[in-house]
Amino acid sequence: MSQYVTFTLDGTLYGIDVLRVQEALRSHTRTRVPLAAGDVAGLVNLRGQVVLTVDLRTRLGIADRLGEREPMMVVVKTGGEVVSLLVDEIGDVVEVGPESFAAPPDTLDPEMRAVIRGAHKLDGRLLLVLDVDQAVAA
Repeated sequence: MSQYVTFTLDGTLYGIDVLRVQEALRSHTRTRVPLAAGDVAGLVNLRGQVVLTVDLRTRLGIADRLGEREPMMVVVKTGGEVVSLLVDEIGDVVEVGPESFAAPPDTLDPEMRAVIRGAHKLDGRLLLVLDVDQAVAA
């Protein structure tokens, strides 16, 4: 069995291996990084630790957030670093077995397929498993 911290982006459900997630938080005030790539949302101070924040919507080529609702942050560990990912909403931790896992759907955009390890078929919904290392490095 595998456990994933789930979150949504533009209504689509994604999951990150629970062992890679440090914490999930409401959005913090970010400090802009001059000349940074467009998907770098800034730096946040998490209890004295300065952490890079990546807007996952921008990184994955998803349209900008509409409305005034603040994004949430999923703080993950990748390559010995801690990185904060901006997402729309945090979901539950779900536990799934290997029998529900499949390769990424063919309908995914090729750019998106590079950062999706596969999909778990849940009741009436797909859980896209995010490759955190690829998503942050993209």
